[in-house]
Amino acid sequence: MGPGGRTETKVSDLLDRLSAVESRIRDLVARRRAVDPQPDDPYRGLYVSEEQVDHLLSGARGVVAAGSLGLVAREGSRLAALRASCGVDEVDLDLLVTALAPELDPRFEALLGYLNDDVTRRRPGAAAAFELCGLSLASGVDRARITRGPLVAAGLVELTDTDRPLASRSLQVPDRVVAHLLGDDTPHPQVAHLIEELPSIAWGDPSPLVRALRAGESLVYLREEATSSARLLAARALGEHGRDVVNAVLPGGVDPAQPGRVDPAQPGRVDPVQLRTVLELLVREARLAGAGLVLGPVHGLLAEPGLIDLLGPDLPVVLVGTETWDPQWSRRIPLRLGVPASTVAEREALWAAALGAGNGPSGGDSLGAGDGLSGADGRGGTEGRGGTEGRGGTEGVTSQFRLRPEQVYRAARTARAQAAADGVGQVGAEHLRAGARAENGTALERLARRISPAVGWPDLVLPKPIITGLAEIALRARHRERVLGDWRMRPGGGRGHGVAALLAGDSGTGKTMSAEVLATDLGLDLYVVDLATVVDKYIGETEKNLEQIFTAAQGVNAVLLFDEADSIFGKRSEVKDAHDRYANIESAYLLQRLESFDGLVLLATNLRANIDDAFTRRLDVVVDFPLPDVAHRRLLWDRCLGSVLPRAEDLDLDFCARSFTLSGGAIRAAAVSAAYFAAEDGGPLQMRHLVTAVQREYRKLGRLTLAEEFGDYWPLLQA
Repeated sequence: MGPGGRTETKVSDLLDRLSAVESRIRDLVARRRAVDPQPDDPYRGLYVSEEQVDHLLSGARGVVAAGSLGLVAREGSRLAALRASCGVDEVDLDLLVTALAPELDPRFEALLGYLNDDVTRRRPGAAAAFELCGLSLASGVDRARITRGPLVAAGLVELTDTDRPLASRSLQVPDRVVAHLLGDDTPHPQVAHLIEELPSIAWGDPSPLVRALRAGESLVYLREEATSSARLLAARALGEHGRDVVNAVLPGGVDPAQPGRVDPAQPGRVDPVQLRTVLELLVREARLAGAGLVLGPVHGLLAEPGLIDLLGPDLPVVLVGTETWDPQWSRRIPLRLGVPASTVAEREALWAAALGAGNGPSGGDSLGAGDGLSGADGRGGTEGRGGTEGRGGTEGVTSQFRLRPEQVYRAARTARAQAAADGVGQVGAEHLRAGARAENGTALERLARRISPAVGWPDLVLPKPIITGLAEIALRARHRERVLGDWRMRPGGGRGHGVAALLAGDSGTGKTMSAEVLATDLGLDLYVVDLATVVDKYIGETEKNLEQIFTAAQGVNAVLLFDEADSIFGKRSEVKDAHDRYANIESAYLLQRLESFDGLVLLATNLRANIDDAFTRRLDVVVDFPLPDVAHRRLLWDRCLGSVLPRAEDLDLDFCARSFTLSGGAIRAAAVSAAYFAAEDGGPLQMRHLVTAVQREYRKLGRLTLAEEFGDYWPLLQA
């Protein structure tokens, strides 16, 4: 090793290796010359002579002829598997092997150049291939084998030189097919990143899909809910049907149920031509593996009409998505099945199984079946669930997270990794919450400001009724899936499983901080909606912006805070002109959207009277924040000054609490200002710093500074 641990460069070793390569080249040249029929031919490589053909055919048989690679279509071979999965017959296999020959034995390049009567064309031409396989160019059936037959439909053989007549076109086997026949199962590079392994989780009841597949259904659409997994059910059903699975996530932007995926209606979506190629490659991967194809989200296929029709009727394909199937999407109408949402008990069992398993990919196999598929686009199958379910060890920590089964599996792995990084063997509540938050997408961050909560219940200085109201919001968020989902306490009307609360009070009374405390208690991120990015003067644009926010928030486990909510959730008014009418339409849209929202949304306002009564009816909890009284102001002064800032003996917090009627936010601002004054003087915090900071805060608020209000400390302001 050299200085700093670096490995020294050994030039002599490199030169020795180059010398060995040169020796091998000399040996190979000598061996070639020993059997070369025309060593002195000055036109070598420009033609294939009769002597050279005789020499190639008189030598030892090559690897293809010897069958040493196991490519013969024996039972159990990969050729036999292709015959079953791609619908090709023995003649097709002869054509495939003929096209494959120059890939495996270089002798065939010269021989095919001879047969093609063109030394530059070293792949089998159609005419030569047909002669070798006993086919006729004059037969439409035979010609169809290489123009639109199973070989071409499955992507096993391609025709090059499309500007030539068919007889002189060349047959080529794609590199991916060659690699597969030689035992390499690495997917094509263009789609490898789209194919995802599914964890082995026994969730749901796949029996309806199994029966459909056994009955011959080859195209099925599974519509899933926010906490269900169509992919897991599809994988289980295909496994019971005797098929492996190629699980592909289509490329693109934001899927409402899958943050991070592509929405074809958004800019930057995948080009339809590229998507067609991707789909063809995925179909070929499934055929090569003899597997069923699980594909979604389905809206990714809608970039170009007819893409779904590329899926052959002989290949089992399960499409997944969250939308209702539109018959216009394809000529083929799939069997439609609904995947009900998972229950709280099922997700708790998932957490327990994943946390109890090791770090390997097989964790979670011991999970029970739970509920499965319902009727077409149905959301049923949940009657009678949850009535006797008990609280489990993880429910109090994870019940507020709306996750799919595979997301629970990944979140548990993240929690275990976080616990290991912290140097503890036991996974704790914070590790679980961190793992669940890791499943959040980034779509909402582009539309709202993300805040990592850093305060808890002890940091709140509020009257007990306010704390009780906030605690009710937390318990509703924690148990909403059981109450609204399992127990169905909000049925019909497309109502969501969300919790909406109003935090009303003067500025600085603790509304935003309370939202942060709720996020901390629930282990969720806090997103504050910037109204500047929402409100638009053009008709209809505000609603579009709000829809983007609600849609992005639907797939994120977070607390959504609308500050100054009265600006968009205001009262509807009497219609006197077009402006009033469209303002009322905006409010009506928000009423509907708030009721169907599945997340936790908080509305903060300084003017509760301006909130429409219809919004208030749809709110689960209303918490009114009063200005703090003397006792709470005393606590606020002490809490805001902290325990690190040095304090002088003349500090009189009781006087500040009695004399200065300030909100919590104003007290916090004054405390910070006083700390700056103390830092400038290089000493502890003194009373003159504090009353000067209060004076500055009064000026900010537009209040008069009266001598009687400052009492004996008034002279400190004059100094």
